[in-house]
Amino acid sequence: MIRRLRRAVRRVYRSTVDLSHPARSPLGSAVVNCVVYEDGIRQPGDCPAEEAVRRVRKSGRGFVWIGLHEPDEAEFKGLADLFGLHPLAVEDAVHAHQRPKVESYDGALFAVFKTSRYVEHEVLTATSEVVDTGELMVFTGRDFVITIRHGRHGSLGPLRERLEAAPERLAMGTSSVLHAIADQVVDDCLAVADAVQDDIDRVESEVFNESAGRAGRGDAGRIYQLKRELLELKRAVAPLDRPLDTLANRTLPGVTADVRPYFRDVADHLARLTDQIAAFDNLLDSILQAHLAQVTVAQNEDMRKITAWAAIIAVPTMVCGIYGMNFEHMPGLGWTYGYPAVLALMATACYVLHRSFRRNGWL
Repeated sequence: MIRRLRRAVRRVYRSTVDLSHPARSPLGSAVVNCVVYEDGIRQPGDCPAEEAVRRVRKSGRGFVWIGLHEPDEAEFKGLADLFGLHPLAVEDAVHAHQRPKVESYDGALFAVFKTSRYVEHEVLTATSEVVDTGELMVFTGRDFVITIRHGRHGSLGPLRERLEAAPERLAMGTSSVLHAIADQVVDDCLAVADAVQDDIDRVESEVFNESAGRAGRGDAGRIYQLKRELLELKRAVAPLDRPLDTLANRTLPGVTADVRPYFRDVADHLARLTDQIAAFDNLLDSILQAHLAQVTVAQNEDMRKITAWAAIIAVPTMVCGIYGMNFEHMPGLGWTYGYPAVLALMATACYVLHRSFRRNGWL
């Protein structure tokens, strides 16, 4: 009951698509929004990127935050030229499937994060998708933040609203936005790990549930599927260690000293998450070994039963085979009670063998 309630709550608060923050603008452009912030306060109205940059650089304070979703090269070229982004970073941002990293190019930072989402399912099967991953690229400079999202989840709209509700954080500059994004990525992974733990607990209880019989001994296919999905989460989490360590401990352009401790806090959360995933992996290995051991024990029990019944059936088969050879001179052929005596002998022998096998636990 508690597990079902937790799943229902996750469905409400972690929907597949954030409809309040559309992935793409109604005009079909990759630009989701373009907002100017001054002293941590969002300036009214959205404007084109050129106008936003002109306003920010004219005032000399604040920054512009541009959000994009899966832009192609033509759509991103104008922004790359406007902000002077390095061609290598632009190529990585347009083409997904990059490893999480943080790189510095001519005074600007380029960060790549893997996002993750738990896929809700009623019943875990050998083909259930449990973890869905995407990518999030972030360019930060002195007066701009550009976020590029790949995938149908990981919307930054709610994060933007939370930051706007705390203008003192936005007033710290673009590095505070980078920290908030990194923190959300790690928190989302923690939520996915907690949800995966429910699936692992369910499989574990089925494997070790003796009262459920063979139907409750689990399924190796489901265990392998959980291991594959856990590996998908590990691929998103493990490479984040180096970028966060770089952000927390190295002097980088745009990352102020007062923001650096916040990155160390995110790195601590990541370390806990890494340990949790490693523990899940070891637990699944143990569950799988226990399941295979149970299957082996069940097979041995089946073989003992088959062997016992084969031994019992062998007695009348042998007797019938001997008397079926049709020789003229065989003992008991001329005896009136020969036939019932042989039947009684076979029944007695089978009964004795059956009692013996039952006493030894073979039947």
